[in-house]
Amino acid sequence: MLTKRIIPCLDVKDGRTVKGTNFLQLRDAGDPVELAARYSDEGADELVFLDISATLEGRKTFLQMVECVAEAIQIPFTVGGGISTVDDAGRALDAGADKVSLNSAALARPSFIDEASKRVGSQSVVVAIDVKRSNGSWTVWTKAGTESTGKDALLWADEVVQRGAGELLVTSMDRDGTTEGYDVELLKAISDRVSVPLIASGGAGNKEHLRDAILLGHADAVLAASIFHYNRISISELKSFLHDNNIPVRT
Repeated sequence: MLTKRIIPCLDVKDGRTVKGTNFLQLRDAGDPVELAARYSDEGADELVFLDISATLEGRKTFLQMVECVAEAIQIPFTVGGGISTVDDAGRALDAGADKVSLNSAALARPSFIDEASKRVGSQSVVVAIDVKRSNGSWTVWTKAGTESTGKDALLWADEVVQRGAGELLVTSMDRDGTTEGYDVELLKAISDRVSVPLIASGGAGNKEHLRDAILLGHADAVLAASIFHYNRISISELKSFLHDNNIPVRT
């Protein structure tokens, strides 16, 4: 088994880290730069920074904050939100990000994935897939989870990998913020059919949930927000637990 990654997620709105449930009812979780520095110091393997209102507000990601985060940490991080052109992707990477996360813009124009992977390299392109269960299948949602695309999540995962995505960030909107556990069935269905790493997102509430996302959902990395922001589980505690369950992690 390859080494698994622990990734705190910073959902940022109006300059603050926020956390909600099912993408709604956002509440404050702290200063994003301070949290990023804390997680870097505590042993997180990577960070994900998502400017969650950029697309809805029709603007670009706050690059100044990206620069501040980059200066505060010593680990790789991914930036998403409002990235709709290859120039946007290049500017985010120039500001200090290691990867860019594409979502709504990729759904609106799938060839954007091809263009971005050619410009910055597939290793720097993460495609985020926000998913809801619907009539026994999984449907992809867009625009910060406010609009259904009608697309089947499994087929969309296939397409984005074929177009050059180097990694997938799969979020269960049904589980997001509930702390009831990841949708391991969804994770396994996607991870078993694609050739790139999958980051599990949506629903982490305890150490066992992250373990199950890896062992049952076949995730390559586990992303969480609430459990870290509100000090329910420390990163070192989680890594010790995973190690004790024979899951390789960086120490």
